[in-house]
Amino acid sequence: MPRDIPVGNGNMLIAFDNNYILREFYFPRVGQENHTKGEPFRFGVWVNGKFKWISEGWEKSLDYLDDTLVTNVTLINNELKVKITAHDLVDFHENIYVKKLTVENLSSELQEVRLFLCHDFHIYGNDIGDTAAFRPEVNGLLHYKGERYFLINACANKKCGIDQFATGHKEQQGAEGTWKDAEDGILSGNPITQGSVDSCIAIHLKLKAKASDTCFYWVCAGRNWNEVKILNSVIWEKTPEVILKRTLDYWKLWVDKEELNYGLLPEKITWLYKRSLLITRTQIDNGGAIIAGNDSDVVQFNRDTYSYMWPRDGALVAYALDLAGYSEITRRFFNFCAQVIDKEGYFLHKYTPSGAVASSWHPWLKDKKPQIPIQEDETALVIWALWNHYNIFKDIEFIKPLYKHLIKNAADFMLRYRDNKTKLPLPSYDLWEERQGILTFTVSAVYAGLMAAASFAQAFGETDVSKSYERGAFEIREAMDKYLYLEKEKRFARMINFNNDKIEIDATIDASLYGVFAFGAYSADDKKVVSTMEQIYEKLWCNTEVGGLCRYENDSYHRVSNDVTGNPWFITTLWLAQYYIARARSRGELDKSLSIMQWVKNHALRSGCLAEQVNPYTNEPISVSPLTWSHGTFILTVQEYINKLLEIEKCTACTQSKYSKKRMKT
Repeated sequence: MPRDIPVGNGNMLIAFDNNYILREFYFPRVGQENHTKGEPFRFGVWVNGKFKWISEGWEKSLDYLDDTLVTNVTLINNELKVKITAHDLVDFHENIYVKKLTVENLSSELQEVRLFLCHDFHIYGNDIGDTAAFRPEVNGLLHYKGERYFLINACANKKCGIDQFATGHKEQQGAEGTWKDAEDGILSGNPITQGSVDSCIAIHLKLKAKASDTCFYWVCAGRNWNEVKILNSVIWEKTPEVILKRTLDYWKLWVDKEELNYGLLPEKITWLYKRSLLITRTQIDNGGAIIAGNDSDVVQFNRDTYSYMWPRDGALVAYALDLAGYSEITRRFFNFCAQVIDKEGYFLHKYTPSGAVASSWHPWLKDKKPQIPIQEDETALVIWALWNHYNIFKDIEFIKPLYKHLIKNAADFMLRYRDNKTKLPLPSYDLWEERQGILTFTVSAVYAGLMAAASFAQAFGETDVSKSYERGAFEIREAMDKYLYLEKEKRFARMINFNNDKIEIDATIDASLYGVFAFGAYSADDKKVVSTMEQIYEKLWCNTEVGGLCRYENDSYHRVSNDVTGNPWFITTLWLAQYYIARARSRGELDKSLSIMQWVKNHALRSGCLAEQVNPYTNEPISVSPLTWSHGTFILTVQEYINKLLEIEKCTACTQSKYSKKRMKT
């Protein structure tokens, strides 16, 4: 299931599935220590003796309040005759999750309503040795283990504290959990349970005919009892309403911190641009790691998650955020990269939010020979993105400590990690992490990385070093013409390998070939690029009502039907828009990219979340949702569109001015 409406503050991430069930609870790092393990925190409603879980029989609308990371959820149950409006948030400063619930009685009679909120914590990602206990001094429930404490509380009818509670065992000896205890409307009041445990609380309301009332529920997260107790007192003293308002105000300020000429964009594109900025922020840890995606349902596919920092994804998202003006976030990302880069000058497959090397399927030994198991584009694109960062902000004091350790270290590696004969980079794994070879995308990225390093070296006065990096890039560029471009097919090869001086060519049409112009190796107007991109559109556009661009021919990853060559991805579809932007010389030519951005908006979830890919027949999200890379690519495309539009309008104005002056002279 997609995670429709994530909320967070960089230390804590809360995410719900499309049934409005809380499924992800990360703390104290985004992407590390999921204290739910993806299990549901159920939410049920009892009205005058009838009980319904909100996952069954409710009309639902999941969205955000405009320009904020505060949810706006509507739940209607015609059988119970109630309507619930929910606003969820994580305080922008403190590690507090707050839910505001407004319950409306749709009937013409008095109704007693009990709201049941259940907690299936798996602290540190497992359910061994947890404790759930009622703490009378705060009239709340506490879950804890080791240095992770979660204090649950509520207020209603001007009274702080919960009305009912229960703790109990789950997932052992036939015990389903205390959530079953809620279905009769009465909780047991068991004050403490240890081991594999869960809990449930109830909030009681009495509503007159057609009347409504509001209550609040919250969870404070900390490393010990004192921390969560203090946070709980902060809520009592400030009131939950103030916590909500200050968080609303913060995100409205944050999303509009940079002046963007929104008048140049259709309203729907502006909406998704802002929403993408906000959703992207929820997936970024305050320690600098830009996480690929936090949707634990993907575990069912390969027993692992996307909750890691891939340097490639991070670099491309950082580039987008730099164009959008969020340099505070990207500086932390580049510092993170400087901390984790190998002493030999390369990045490994992926990293945890704390900077440890993450799980991988790239071997250190292949065909009985040692190898470096890398995707070299990840190393190159970090340096490329860092140069673009410096080009925008000119923050030399930030760059100075990174120059030798990160920039030169990586550039020296890229320079020497090449075939002596062809001058091409040595084989590495591709950006899709499925094959190994000399890939056009990777080679394009390495070219860009070396050119960026050359620019840095020139800026730091090391002319000879700059020339060596530049020479290496030029050699790679020449080798691309010689080895990677297929004259007969009039396009670039996806990949080549050398076997006893014979070239093995993978001529599969792959959307990632957009990299030949995206990173500066070729102009978008180069006939080689034009022919390649035309064939990408012809072969990979999904000819269903959904549309969109697939990754490559006969892509098997999550493929839903052999009648299509693959599922449409948001990032690949937006790459096509970036190509149209790069080539545009008039407003009319630029409209082709605008139609693709509108396609993205039309195929996003109601909340604005963009998955990795969608079903080519139903448009249902497939794989991780939200995918940070998808949102970052949309941000980047909007920025490129606006910059090109301003450039075109400026050129048009200059031309008209020259024409007017010429007429006056005549």
